[in-house]
Order: sequence, then C-alpha cells, then structure tokens
Amino acid sequence: MRKYYVIFTLLMILVVSSACSDDEETSEEPTETEQTAEESTENEEDEVESKPQFTYPLTGEDADQEVTNRALAVMINNHSKARPQTGLIHADVVYEFLAEGPITRFLAVYQSQIPEAVGPVRSARSYYIETAKAHEALYIYHGAANFIEEDLRAGWVDNLNGAYYDNDGFLFKRESFRRAPHNSYALLENAYEVAKRNNIETEKDHDWLGFYEEDELSGVDGSPATDIRIDYFSNLSVSYEYDEATNTYARFADGQPSTDLNTEEQLHYSNVLIYETHHEVIDKASRRDIDRESGGNGYLIQNGVAKEIEWKNVDGLMLPFVDGKEAKLVPGKTWINVIPMGIEEKVTIQ
Repeated sequence: MRKYYVIFTLLMILVVSSACSDDEETSEEPTETEQTAEESTENEEDEVESKPQFTYPLTGEDADQEVTNRALAVMINNHSKARPQTGLIHADVVYEFLAEGPITRFLAVYQSQIPEAVGPVRSARSYYIETAKAHEALYIYHGAANFIEEDLRAGWVDNLNGAYYDNDGFLFKRESFRRAPHNSYALLENAYEVAKRNNIETEKDHDWLGFYEEDELSGVDGSPATDIRIDYFSNLSVSYEYDEATNTYARFADGQPSTDLNTEEQLHYSNVLIYETHHEVIDKASRRDIDRESGGNGYLIQNGVAKEIEWKNVDGLMLPFVDGKEAKLVPGKTWINVIPMGIEEKVTIQ
C-alpha cells in the first residue's frame, strides 16, 4: 500500500508541474489585444521621432540641427542694370522698398541658406536699417550718406560696410561684367568670420515668424488669387503668378521673370505681402522717408488665395494681422512689397 501511495504522489507532482509550466508559457505570450496596443505605442513613438526637432525661424521649414546663426540682411541693387541679381533666390525674406525716383531696392534676409556671393550690393537707407535692426540681423551694405554712416558707426545696428572692404576679395568683390555702382558683390559665406574679427555677434536666437502647421494648410481661406500686379509707377511694376504645382508665386519685374544670374531659375515665394504706407520725398535726389510705424492696409497672398490684412509695427517688424490676430504664413520664403498710399489703385488681384 505504501508503494502505491508513493507512486500516486509522484504522479500528482508531475501533473501539477506540467500545469504550472503551461500557465507560465501562456503568460509569456501576449494576447492579440496586447500585441495591438504594443504596436500602436511603437508607431506613436516612431511618429514622435519622425517629427522635426528644429525649424528655421524665418521660413518655418525643417532644419537638421539647432538654428543659431545670426541672420544677414543685405542691401541688394534693383536698378535695371543690376538684373538679374545673384543669390537673391536664397534669401528667406525679401523686403522691397522704393529708394529714389522710380527705383526699388531690396533688403534680403538670409539665414537658412548662406550663398557664396550675393549682389549687386548698394548703399544704406534708414528704413532698410530699421528693418534689419528689427530682425536683429547683421546689416551688410556698400556705402551711405555721411550722416547715416556716422549713426551706423555709432552703433545704430551691427553692420559691415563694403566701402571699407571694397574689392578685398574676401568680403567684397568687384565683378568685371558690370560697371560701378552695379558691380559690388558680397562674399556672404565669409561675413561671419569678418564679423568675429570686429567683435560682432554671429549667433542669435531669432524670433520665430508665425507659420501654419502642415495639417492647417487646407484651411487657408481667401479670394482666388492667381495673378497679382503692383504698379508703383507707369514705368515700374512688379507681378506674381501662382504656380499650383509648387504652391508658390513666381515673381516678375516690369513684365520679365525675376531670375538668379547663376542658376537662371525664376524666384518663387510661398507668401507675398503687400503693405500700404505713407511715403515722402525728402531731397532733390528723390530719396524718400517711408513710414514703418503707423500701420495700414495690405494684402496677404498665399496658397492661391488673397485676403485683406492690416499691418502693424510689432517690436520694429511690419507684421500682418486679420481680425486683430497675427496672420500665419505658409512655410517657405516670403516677399514683402511696401508701396505708397493708394493700394486700390496700385494693386490688381485676379
């Protein structure tokens, strides 16, 4: 009897051990619900990792690393003898103001791309200087009236004047295919090194302009706008044509495509801003004073549509507002036309 009891006990131990082993194996295998939850978590982690960590503050586009380089604001010549320009295609933001007479001049702000050379570079004006200062950019120009140069040397804005580096071959170069004053080019990739030599800051934490998120772009509203024309004068016009394939606007000057001298590519912009403001001729050379402070009417053109906006000066920057809120921009490059009063007469949108 004792023998059978021992055998029975051993059998029971084997049965219990087997049951425990089955339970352990079962517990190690996740259920279908658990697997789905784990996969979902992994996918969410992948999505988080795929989102860009860094963004260029002046374009709203993805950056590979933290953006710390200081923006460079360059005075670009727009005389008919200066076209097509070099490197303008790489600017994040371009401001177009009237200079003297029926001629505009550009302030091109570079940060996301720093081309080897840009130009032709021209002389300073106060409203360009104030715009560069508002961006906390390093202002690069070639020459200025004595009273302006005195203020610049006194610290109006951090700057590099091509008159002091004229044709040095490192920061500025005179090109032979054009005549002065339309042949001075800034070797922009060397600007940071020259700034360091002059104890000028080359890194800045720039304010981020307000941009739409990708999933918001379908909600951009406004009236259809495929052809825009700005008539500064009878002999000075700027126009834009909407390119649906790239969702950008191609720029034209006096009916001719605005192109890059080196690449021959036409200039395209995700946002076109038009600001109306008071202009006043202040001397016999038809130089102007332009009101950047008082605000006024304007248009924001993007995504194939246009909307009326009000522009306001916020910490020195001319920014667009709709219904009291700052209007968002489409990620990409922006062109800003500042025009004299009479926006209804000067701007045609179709």
